[in-house]
Amino acid sequence: MAIEDLQKPEPQDDAYALDASLYDNVLEAIEATDTDRIKALFEPLHPADIADLLEQMSHGERAALLLVWSEGIDGEVLSELDEGIREDVIELLPALQLAEAVRDLESDDVVDLLEDLEQDQQTAILSALDAADRAAVQEALSYPEYSAGRLMQREVVRVPDFWTVGQTIDYLRAETTELPDQFYHVILVDPRMKPVGNVTLGRLLSTGRTVRLKDLVEEIFMVIPVSQPEADVAYAFNQYHLISAPVVDDDGRLVGVITIDDAMAVLDEEAEEDILRLAGVGEGSLSDRVFETTKQRFPWLFVNLITAILASLVIAQFEDTIAQFVALAVLMPIVASMGGNAGTQSLTVAVRAIATKDLTGSNLMRVVMREASVGLINGLVFAAVMGAVGLFWFGSLALGAVIAVAMVINLVIAGLAGILIPVVLDRLEIDPALASGAFVTTVTDVVGFFAFLGLAAAVLL
Repeated sequence: MAIEDLQKPEPQDDAYALDASLYDNVLEAIEATDTDRIKALFEPLHPADIADLLEQMSHGERAALLLVWSEGIDGEVLSELDEGIREDVIELLPALQLAEAVRDLESDDVVDLLEDLEQDQQTAILSALDAADRAAVQEALSYPEYSAGRLMQREVVRVPDFWTVGQTIDYLRAETTELPDQFYHVILVDPRMKPVGNVTLGRLLSTGRTVRLKDLVEEIFMVIPVSQPEADVAYAFNQYHLISAPVVDDDGRLVGVITIDDAMAVLDEEAEEDILRLAGVGEGSLSDRVFETTKQRFPWLFVNLITAILASLVIAQFEDTIAQFVALAVLMPIVASMGGNAGTQSLTVAVRAIATKDLTGSNLMRVVMREASVGLINGLVFAAVMGAVGLFWFGSLALGAVIAVAMVINLVIAGLAGILIPVVLDRLEIDPALASGAFVTTVTDVVGFFAFLGLAAAVLL
C-alpha cells in the first residue's frame, strides 16, 4: 500500500463527522420507525458522537428516538451527555434499559451520572446496581461535592508491598481477579492498607519475575486525601505529570484511585467555567431552555445596569461642562472603552493565573507593577494619538491634552484594577471569574469619565 493511502483513509474509516445529512437521516428513520436503519446509522458512531447528536435534537425528537430505539443508549453515551440533556434522556429511558446502561460503568462514571440528578432518578439508577456497586457509589456520594471522593473510582489494583513481579503477574492473570477496564499502575500497600508506592504496568511487564516490587516504584508518588477539592487534584496532576494517584481516607488507608482522564476533565471544566463566568453567563449551555438561560444571565445584566447607572451619575455631575463643549460627548466613550478593554485584558490574565496558582502572594507585587507599567506605556502611546486627534479634529490643543492625560490615567487604573480586583475577591473566597468583570468595568468607566470630564472642567472652563 502506498504511503499516501495510509495518510488518506477511506471515507468509511473517517471519524464519521456529524453533519446535517446524518441528522436528517436519523430523523427520517425515526419518522418511519425504521429500527434497522437507525441501528445502521448509529453503529459507526463513537459514544461522544451519539451524545452530540442527542444534544442537537429537540425534546420531542429525543423522545421519539428513544421510543423507537432505546437499546443503543448505553452508559458511555449517558456519561458523555450534557447534564441537562442527560436528565431528559434518563427520564425517557425505560427502567430496564437504564439499568443495563449503568451496570457496566466504572464507579466514578456512575457517581458523575448521579450527582446532578433528582432523588427519584438517583434511586432508579442505584436500584439497578449490584449490592456491592451500590454501596460503593453511595459511599462516594457521601463525600463533599467537587472533592476527590466524588472524582475517584473504587476499582483499584492493589497488592502487598513485599510481593515480587511474578506473584503480581500471576495475580493479575487469575480468573478470580476483577480488574478495572483501564488502569495504569499497580498500587503497593502495607499491612494497614496504606499506599506506599506505584509501579507502572510497563515496568512490571518488562522486569524479571523474581524482582521485588519495592525496587520498581516510581520516584514521584503522591496520595490524594479523599476530601481534597477536585480543582486541587487536577492541578496536582497537571503540575507533577501524574498518570494516576491513590486516594486515602482520614486514616491514610487506600479507598480509591484517580486517573488522568478524570483529572483532565476537571481542568477542562474549570477552564470552560472561567470563560463562561467572565462573560457573565454562568454554567449555561446551548441545550438549556429559555427560562433557565434567562435566569442565569439576568443577575449579571442587572449588576451591569447598576454599574452603568453609577457611571451615568458621574457624567451627570458635569452636565454644564458637556453642554458648553459638545466635543466632550463625542470623545468621552473613547476613554471609557479603552479603559474597559485594557481592564479586561489584565482581568483575563489574572483570573487564569489564579486558577492555575501562578499568581501568588510572592509574585503579586511584581505582577501588579508589570500591569501598571504596561498600562502607563500603552496610555502614553494612545495619549499621543488622541492628543493629535483632539488637536486636528476639534482644533483645540487644550482638549487634546485633556483626553491624552485622561487616557493615561484610565489605562493605568485599568491595569491595576484588572489584577487587584480578582485577587481581593479570591482572598474573600468569592469566585473572581464570576464577579470581577462587573467591578473592573465599573472602575474603568467611573475613573475614565471622572478623569476626562474633571480635567475638562478644570482646564477648558
